[in-house]
Amino acid sequence: MDKTKIKPAIIDTVDRHKAELIELSLFLHQNPELAFAEHKSAALLSAYLENNGFKVERGIASLETAFRGVYGSGKPVIAVLAEYDALPVLGHACGHNVIAGSAMGAAIAAKLAVDAFGGTLVVLGTPGEEVQGGKVIMAEQGVFAGLDAAMMTHPARHDTAVTEALAAIGLKIEFFGKAAHAASDPVAGINALEALILGYNAVNALRQHIPERARIHGIITSGGAAPNIVPDYAAASFLVRATDRQYLDILKEKVLDCFRGAAIATGARLEYSWDKHQYDSMKNNLVMARLFAANLSSLGRRVEPLESRHGLGSTDMGNVSQVLPSIHGSVAIAPQEVPEHSEGFAAAAGSEAGHKGLLDAAKAMAMTVADLLADPAVIQKLQQEFRS
Repeated sequence: MDKTKIKPAIIDTVDRHKAELIELSLFLHQNPELAFAEHKSAALLSAYLENNGFKVERGIASLETAFRGVYGSGKPVIAVLAEYDALPVLGHACGHNVIAGSAMGAAIAAKLAVDAFGGTLVVLGTPGEEVQGGKVIMAEQGVFAGLDAAMMTHPARHDTAVTEALAAIGLKIEFFGKAAHAASDPVAGINALEALILGYNAVNALRQHIPERARIHGIITSGGAAPNIVPDYAAASFLVRATDRQYLDILKEKVLDCFRGAAIATGARLEYSWDKHQYDSMKNNLVMARLFAANLSSLGRRVEPLESRHGLGSTDMGNVSQVLPSIHGSVAIAPQEVPEHSEGFAAAAGSEAGHKGLLDAAKAMAMTVADLLADPAVIQKLQQEFRS
């Protein structure tokens, strides 16, 4: 079958399953679960795939809420990725319910392409994207080995086929001082909070002298017990981001020097720890991105040029993109004035605009799977680009 003939059938399949895909997305939206605790979400998504002809393996990569659904056999092997963890307090303010719904829609529609052209479709449930880095763990355990291409689509404020994502790592800072009466005997104390504030201000000063697209941001998580006690303990949590892993390693030392200097200045003892899992920058495969862009445009969306820069957050999809050809597209579900990770964006993820984004993303990804399975030469081209 010609791929131009199968694409209308793919669109029709998503439309016929519209109600159940939206219902699935809304269930996730109304039952947000944090990283690695997405038990209801993972169970629902796994069952949906199983009920639609996929062979499902649960609890892969030693992660209870990760799963793999497989349809078809042989090469090429194309993966569609689902995310479904939520944010603390804000719920699905990053719209991962839309990501999960679009992955399910793409899966059931792309079965048509597998039946027509052969190959294997894999749907990977990837938990803990928000800070925890589930895909990093899955990559380390070889989950992505043997795949020829991977894709996912994120809700956003633009329609894009590529996403710029920064390499990132979390940092925990702790200062240990000495408690004393803040009024009658402050000389006897060592102020851990002052050490932390001094280090925080040093980071602020550092920001002027780092590349424009690098980022450092953090919060104070502990600052003392009472105002009349010299704080003997203070702590903070930071994220350090850069355009690539190489500069991230340099920036990590610069940030630590800010806190090392504060320890020397105040006499407080510094302890720190980097997160075990580091997010990598996104390596967009442009061969696949052009196919996705054409498919998304065919649905009436105005896709930004590939050279447009949107994103600058971080995602563990970056780690996937470093080991196989990958794309991380986006569909607009909210206007420009509504930032991601906000109450407004959480509302958009459960709105009609969110549902439309889900359906369009599902159609565009399924049609892109058809493009890849229908022409072995395309797989060779995206592999060549990846290696270069």
